[in-house]
Order: sequence, then C-alpha cells, then structure tokens
Amino acid sequence: MNAQHDHSNAAQPLRFELPAPDLGAWRAGNTGTEGVWHFDSGQPGRHVMVSALVHGNELCGAWALKGLLEAGVRPERGTLTLAFCNLDAFDRFDARQHDASRFTDEDLNRQWLDERIDAADTAERRRAAALRPFVARADWLLDIHSMHEPSAPLLLTGIQPRNLELARAMRSPEHIVVDAGHKDGVRMRDYGRFGELEDNGTRSLLIECGFHGDPASRAVAQDQCVRFLAQSGALGDEALARQLPGWRLPDAPRQWALEVTGPVVATSSAFRFVAPYTGLEVFEKAGTLIGDNDGVPVTTPYDDCVLVMPSVRQARAGVTVVRYARRHLL
Repeated sequence: MNAQHDHSNAAQPLRFELPAPDLGAWRAGNTGTEGVWHFDSGQPGRHVMVSALVHGNELCGAWALKGLLEAGVRPERGTLTLAFCNLDAFDRFDARQHDASRFTDEDLNRQWLDERIDAADTAERRRAAALRPFVARADWLLDIHSMHEPSAPLLLTGIQPRNLELARAMRSPEHIVVDAGHKDGVRMRDYGRFGELEDNGTRSLLIECGFHGDPASRAVAQDQCVRFLAQSGALGDEALARQLPGWRLPDAPRQWALEVTGPVVATSSAFRFVAPYTGLEVFEKAGTLIGDNDGVPVTTPYDDCVLVMPSVRQARAGVTVVRYARRHLL
C-alpha cells in the first residue's frame, strides 16, 4: 500500500445532523419495564414488536418509536410492543463521541442466549433479562439500527427463507443481506423461536437505516415501521396512511439479495482499506486488492464480490471490518 491509501478509511469525525430525541414523555413505558410500551387490540392477531436503541447511538429508531407513540398508533389486530432498549447507553450520547454510547458494558445485541442473559453480570445482560419476556412473546420483530459510516440502508434477514420472503413483500430497501449471524454472540433478531430454520410463524428483520447522524436514517426507520406493521396485519394501509402521513417512501426500483459468505476480521487496529469504501461496491474479478491487514494483503475471494458494511471505526484484533457477499436480484 502506498501513503495515499494508508488512512483512506480511518475513523475520522463524521458530521452529526440528526439530533437526539427527547424521550422524557415516553421513557417510563406502560408495562412496568422502563422504555417498553404494550398495546392490545382485543382482536385476534400477531404479537408484533418494534425495538430501537439496542445501541445507544442509533437515534433513527428512537425517533421512529417516538413518532408512533406521539401519533397514538394502536394495533387494529393482535398486540403491539414498542421498546426503547438500551436507555443507559443512550443517556451517555454525545454527537462529538457517538461511538462511546454504543453500549455501557458490552454490546446488547450479542447477549441473546439464555445463559448469557441469566448471568446478569453486566448492564446489558440485566437489560436483556428485563426485555426477554417481551421478545419471547413476540411473533414478528423489527429491530431498528443504524451504521458507523455513511451507507445505503440494508435489511438483514438471517438465513430463514420466511424472512427473505417478508423482505421481498416489503419492497424496500433495495439491498437485503442474508447472513448467518454474528460471531461474537446471538442477536435479538435470532433469539429463541426467531432463530429456528423451519417456518414456525415468526418473522424477524434487522434494518440498518444509514449513518447514525444522517437525518435520512430517520425517514428510513419510519418507512420500515409502516411497511412492517402493514405486512404483520397489526394495522391496515388506510389507518397507517391516516395516522402516519408522509412516512412511507417510494418502493425500491429493485431488490438485491446479498448472501454473505464470510467476514474480514482485523488482526490489529492497523487494518486499512485501500480506498474509502462505503459498502455495496462490486468487484468484478477475484483477487482484487481491497485492504491491508497489518501487513497482509486483503483481496476479494471470488468474482463479482460485494462489500457489506466496511468500517475501521472500531478496528482492533478480532473485530469484523467488512463482510463479503454474492448478490442476485430478488
């Protein structure tokens, strides 16, 4: 690598234009569990859950849930749970150091095994224990996230075909990531019944709405809420359009499935990309140089390789800095 490329994707300050929402009026919840709201229509239907702030610096989902509550959205069928998850981390949010409020002790979205939750030895595991009854009861789950770096939205389905079918039915966003999970622990999206391969009636999606500080991420979060609630049957299209005007964005012109084949894991904080990748770059030829892993060249493993969520913002030994994927049209 030459000097020009040495710091092309280093962790530089990013402009934060999306302010943190004031959650004061909505913090208590109505369930006895802080930050959790639950509404029952009294009619048969699915148990639907929308979660936000699993990481305390992901503001778009907090804005979306606040908007649902302010609009007085209630399910017409089944039940609806809205959860502001990691409020302790959110309380530490500072746009000048937004990575510092990702979690308090450890990543809440890697703790969703009962053995880890039951240990109750970190703030995030204790919070997962408080949230677990709501997640366990949910039939459909939308978990709203955002990204370290500027990038197009990504909808993560896991490897379950039923979730990919739901992503196709939602008709947005354009890029759907089919991935087997995270090496550091189980995500909420994969907890319990959600992680089973057979179609057991559950559906679970994780939406990455764009960069944490981009106002467009809020619009993506709102759009995904409307689409998910409509597909779940919790509310009809007419009610959603009336109560949440302007929330639904245009459908994606097409949808790509990105089947993740593996990660690139940093061996130290010295990892560097050779260009300022933002994700979804397609490399025509196998063997194309994309990075330097502490002196070891990093090259694409196959033709038409796609990069998914490249970032060195938290690069250190053992951290995934990008994932490779194959793509096809849905």
